Amino acid sequence: MDWLTIIGLAFALAMDALAVSIAVGMNLERVTGRHVFRLAWHFGLFQFLMSVCGWLAGREIAAAIQAWDHWLAFGLLAFIGGKMIYEAFSDISHKTQGDPTRGIKLVVLSVATSLDALAVGLSQAFLGAMVWMAAVIIGLVAGMLTMLGIRFGARLGIRWGHRAELVGGVVLLLIGLRVLISHLVG
Repeated sequence: MDWLTIIGLAFALAMDALAVSIAVGMNLERVTGRHVFRLAWHFGLFQFLMSVCGWLAGREIAAAIQAWDHWLAFGLLAFIGGKMIYEAFSDISHKTQGDPTRGIKLVVLSVATSLDALAVGLSQAFLGAMVWMAAVIIGLVAGMLTMLGIRFGARLGIRWGHRAELVGGVVLLLIGLRVLISHLVG
């Protein structure tokens, strides 16, 4: 997987984290450095870990599905991208009660924003790609965008968060199409 694809993938996967962190920033009375660190650390860590877990699981079954793995990778990326686009246009509220940067709420948000990374790690295994560098970049980008999102959440508003999710969904769809076309043509 080339660098441009990895970076595009990392930004696309981080759009959920960005949207949620904007909403968290809007819901907190005052955003502190601890809020920023906790949310960014957990979102980045979970994005990294889920990518690796998906890749490890996919390696075990990659040989059995080698003939149609590109279709599966495309399907996973298209599903995730389509879900993100749908959510960008839906009226789902990201409002939460209490401090979402602590306890079980933080863990739930971390898992919810990183499930897409699990599927991407799985698709990377099907394609025979190594995950380590991609997972590190995915985690770092998610952490950085989370820091930006929570800091500017109150100023940017929820509308921008929906746009970020839309862009992320479109990028995932395009990456899925690129995978499919490269396997069908090459």
